[in-house]
Amino acid sequence: MHTVKLSVLAAAFAMVLAGPALAGSCPKHMASIDAALAKNPSLTAAQMSEVKSLREQGEADHKAGKHKESVEGLAKAETILGLK
Repeated sequence: MHTVKLSVLAAAFAMVLAGPALAGSCPKHMASIDAALAKNPSLTAAQMSEVKSLREQGEADHKAGKHKESVEGLAKAETILGLK
């Protein structure tokens, strides 16, 4: 029983630490996307629209404190841009 409590406590602690780490990475992802967009990448109109939408949503999620969602969306945009 003690091991279960310790495992739950460790998982909770890890989640608390992960929040600020994710929060700090959102602006880096956004800057990476912005730099790539400034170079006028060869994307289809649909890809460009999706990247811009994911970038905007990522920033909105970041500002709302939804850092996990922000990083996930921004990572998709980076993949489309060939940054990952």
